Amino acid sequence: MTTVNDYYSIIGMKKTIGIVAHVDAGKTSLSEQILYLGGAIRTVGRVDKKSSFLDFNEIEKERGITVFSESAAFTVGENTFYLLDTPGHADFAAETERAIKAIDFAILTLSAVEGVQSHTVTIWNILKKNDIPVFVFINKTDRQGADVQKVLSQLKEEFGNGFVFCENLRDAAEEIACLDDELTEEYLENGFTEEKFIPACRKLINNRKLFPVFKGCALSGEGIKEFLSSLDELTETEYNPKGDFSAFVWKVRRNKTERTVFLKILSGTLKAKDIIDGEKVNEIRLYSGNKSTPVGEVTAGDVCAVSGLLKAKSGCFIGENKKEAEFSAIPALFAKAEFASDKDPVKILEYFKILEDEEPTLSVKWNERIKEITVRVMGTVELEVLSDTLSKRFGENITFGEPNIVYMETIKGKSHGAGHYEPLKHYAEVHFLLEEAPRGSGITFESKVSTDELSLNWQRLIETHIFEKEHVGVLTGFPITDIKFALTAGRSHLKHTEGGDFRKAVYAAVRQGLFKAESVLLEPWYKFRIQVPMEFTGRVLSDISKMSGEFSPPETHGDKTVISGVCPLSEIMNYSRELAAFTSGKGVFFGSLTGYRECHNSAEVIEKIGYDKERDKENSADSVFCSHGAGFLVKWYEADEYMHCK
Repeated sequence: MTTVNDYYSIIGMKKTIGIVAHVDAGKTSLSEQILYLGGAIRTVGRVDKKSSFLDFNEIEKERGITVFSESAAFTVGENTFYLLDTPGHADFAAETERAIKAIDFAILTLSAVEGVQSHTVTIWNILKKNDIPVFVFINKTDRQGADVQKVLSQLKEEFGNGFVFCENLRDAAEEIACLDDELTEEYLENGFTEEKFIPACRKLINNRKLFPVFKGCALSGEGIKEFLSSLDELTETEYNPKGDFSAFVWKVRRNKTERTVFLKILSGTLKAKDIIDGEKVNEIRLYSGNKSTPVGEVTAGDVCAVSGLLKAKSGCFIGENKKEAEFSAIPALFAKAEFASDKDPVKILEYFKILEDEEPTLSVKWNERIKEITVRVMGTVELEVLSDTLSKRFGENITFGEPNIVYMETIKGKSHGAGHYEPLKHYAEVHFLLEEAPRGSGITFESKVSTDELSLNWQRLIETHIFEKEHVGVLTGFPITDIKFALTAGRSHLKHTEGGDFRKAVYAAVRQGLFKAESVLLEPWYKFRIQVPMEFTGRVLSDISKMSGEFSPPETHGDKTVISGVCPLSEIMNYSRELAAFTSGKGVFFGSLTGYRECHNSAEVIEKIGYDKERDKENSADSVFCSHGAGFLVKWYEADEYMHCK
């Protein structure tokens, strides 16, 4: 069996690059040219001819856009490059963000005509959050209306300093030197020297102080060779193949017989038949597009795929650095699946669960009472692709209803919740203090109970039950968030307590605490920046006010006005189309989710949803006690009097 080094015959650095862009910036064309020059493909494919090497999925060919992140490998000199091509449409931002967490360097691609667009801002924020060094390629310089200097100005205005044309380092030396005090002194004393500037540039790039800018035309190949050479020269990585094994799962794909887990190896070495987190790796493969080659081992810095791992989830770390990753691209919409009445909903649910394994943000929900399946999505294009996927992979004709807002619930102040589960030969009791937590903190847990009172194993199990399901609120039935749960008391029975007993008690305690609390409805809010000709300023400000939004004082830039602020997603989600209509396409809308805030029209939303907390039998707040050898149900508002822990 070969190793990855045998396969590529490479002893140099391993570098993973990700190509990211707003849709239609020419990202896939750039990937094709890089792979061609790197020797990974023999001919350059085209999106319009449906021959792109990495857009091999039928859905991608039909739509002409990248939907799924894919990888390919190529070499430059002694160095191995792994290229990850990512979706450019905002609806697939979650897929893009997972790929970004696996890369060493990003290539942010922009059109020389359109420049910085709405999704460009979203991508940049994700890159910034993950501390990813960025190269910029301004594409489509051959098109009418191309203006690279204008795009450069947009980059600096939107994202700050550090963007420098680096096609000729000697010519750019003075501008680069201004980014670092030591380099400034070196430049003033000795001028430009490669032995000083190139290592300094690498350091500045890695520290996100320098963002090298290049230009060209990916379709014709203009400027690509020079860009690739500079990309290799100005990047460096350092991986430890002898350390403890750790990796990041950036993608999961399933077929009828196999679950394939795609990894970026962060440290250590992985061999076929190794045991990782209790599971055996059956096979290791190196992918280039839809083709793969088996290898015996991979080491830190490699991008590969393995079979045999059934527990590893997309977007998680495995190995010694096992932890959950944090993501910004969280769907704020949900939609109901619609299918023929003669179809088996349980079978349909199985297909959705397969897709959820690949795309965890779908958060597939099954309502047993009304036999309803819902999914969370970023937008309507994702729903269309989901419908196509279900048809092509599973032969099912499934559509979706109109997307709705995903609301959340939290509490104000404090509340106490208790749950008791004691049918015959079972026993568990749990008490929580519920406290409101800072916005965006999610659900947290701590124990204030001594192990003398309740064993550590039971306490850990209680914590597991807090996080193992999505607990719902009492106003609308949407999930709860931003609540701190503190375990204040608990009791088990030496003989009769089983693991499942605490699950029942925890669920009842959480629910009772919510019933007794002052609940608050939250909704997603959008951060926006709108640029319009000055004559439309009044119209936009009026619109924002009508949408219950907030805005800062408008800024004037030449003959244009820039308005920034925040607004409920429910109000502004379709405003970009309206803006384009009344400005004849001259208005520009930039926006991204900024988190959840108190709902601006809570009463209206609550009434419309019509949720009845008392009738939700799947989320009961009642407790079960035992008397005279038989269990009996006690309503939540009477349960405190029966509790054994006081």
